[in-house]
Amino acid sequence: QVQVVESGGGLVQPGGSLRLSCAASGSIFSVNVMAWYRQAPGKQRELVGDITGGGTINYADFVKGRFSISRGNTKNTVYLQMNSLKPEDTAAYYCNARGLRYGPPITNYDSWGQGTQVTVSS
Repeated sequence: QVQVVESGGGLVQPGGSLRLSCAASGSIFSVNVMAWYRQAPGKQRELVGDITGGGTINYADFVKGRFSISRGNTKNTVYLQMNSLKPEDTAAYYCNARGLRYGPPITNYDSWGQGTQVTVSS
């Protein structure tokens, strides 16, 4: 089993910043992708950005220049630095980890965290 835990959400004023953390743990053989998604009330879950095991980072157009993804000391930990936050960034933010886990046999995993709420409001 692979567990994913996010933290760092909260209430912030427009223009402010927040940093979310995500850690994957368990019987991990490899991490291929760690991604951040968000879901606002009444809307579909959307990709914010992701980082591959090789370190390639991709962002959704709506966060380019404002959000940045980085990795911790291991590939199992990632951060989402959110700057210049807008009210429309209000959503539950979810971390997703995909890769291979020990079994036996070694098999794929696709694990989600429970989400952390980000509210941007004055």
